[in-house]
Amino acid sequence: MLTTLNTAYTDTRAADLAWALGREPLSALATLDLELSGAKLQLRLLGASHQVLLEEERGSCSETVACIAGSSSPLPLGVAERVGDWEYEFAARVETLSRGSFAGRAQELLALVADHPHGLAGVFPGSPHAFTAMLAQRHDGQVHWRTWHAYPQDGQLVATRTRVGVRVAAPA
Repeated sequence: MLTTLNTAYTDTRAADLAWALGREPLSALATLDLELSGAKLQLRLLGASHQVLLEEERGSCSETVACIAGSSSPLPLGVAERVGDWEYEFAARVETLSRGSFAGRAQELLALVADHPHGLAGVFPGSPHAFTAMLAQRHDGQVHWRTWHAYPQDGQLVATRTRVGVRVAAPA
């Protein structure tokens, strides 16, 4: 699903993004509710930020990547944590691209997500390459999602990848 976000472009730098696990739902500009083999997932666009809410019979989890008031921690390159019965893994990277490469990559990502049944993308008015996009799937009993946060003024694209799945007991 592709939507235009009716708001000013406020998260203006990739370096301003922070990561948080377990936050309450924040006000969203667009949402997509999914059911993936028993897992309820809500993809939430918060502008150039995102939040994912996951609920299963074993528990719930929320991930937020946004400009978080009071947070001075940069976006981590990777996180691995136990959340109840789940293993949670998060990875992020920032790509810096030339203007031409950025425009091509933006079009490619928006095309990938816009018509995908588990995809949500929001573009900002006035800049076709300023967007946030999210894509979710369930594979081998685990829920996966990827996100992209575009900052065309700096030629930066923040890509994240998350995996949440049941902890596998070590052999005795």
